[in-house]
Amino acid sequence: MSLETVPKDQRNLRACLLCSLVKTFEQFQYDGCDNCEEYLHLKNNRDGVYDCTSSNFDGMIAMMGPEDSWVAKWQRIGRFVPGCYAISVTGRLPPGIVRDLKSKGVLYRSRDTSQKT
Repeated sequence: MSLETVPKDQRNLRACLLCSLVKTFEQFQYDGCDNCEEYLHLKNNRDGVYDCTSSNFDGMIAMMGPEDSWVAKWQRIGRFVPGCYAISVTGRLPPGIVRDLKSKGVLYRSRDTSQKT
């Protein structure tokens, strides 16, 4: 997602609960998550977008060069695609999805910094 595609009306923005990528609801539904689609299957899945993204997040980072960014390393987004990311995302993935991730060898760490994990 390029910076030009970030809408001026930020009320419709959501952040992925797995990677914290920020997009509109429609972008998640149309394209899925650029980082997590193989695990979350959000494309054409309205319920999945509601379950695996959150409209409640704090701050945004525009990350363009993940390999050179200390902020990307600090936020654990250094291996993700360039784009806009939330600093903290409120919410947790549903337990069934967490189990599926674990069975595929994917470690899920909540991106909610408002609570201790």
